Amino acid sequence: MYFIGYIIIGILAGFIAGKIMRGGGLGILLNLIVGIVGGILGGWIFGLFGITATGMWGSFITSLVGAIILLWIASFISRPR
Repeated sequence: MYFIGYIIIGILAGFIAGKIMRGGGLGILLNLIVGIVGGILGGWIFGLFGITATGMWGSFITSLVGAIILLWIASFISRPR
């Protein structure tokens, strides 16, 4: 059951990150996937700094930070040349 909750939190974080990163969004479907992957990235980054996020809100903040960072990196890669 926790796995489904983390997926839903990641999807919500990806959606909100797409709204925060105006012009950096990749479309609704890819933003949702970015939210899920961002949860993993955020957890890894928080772990590097020794930050532990617990509970629903902690997971959401971790996913949101990871998704924003991932969208920021993706904006450099997907820019037309």
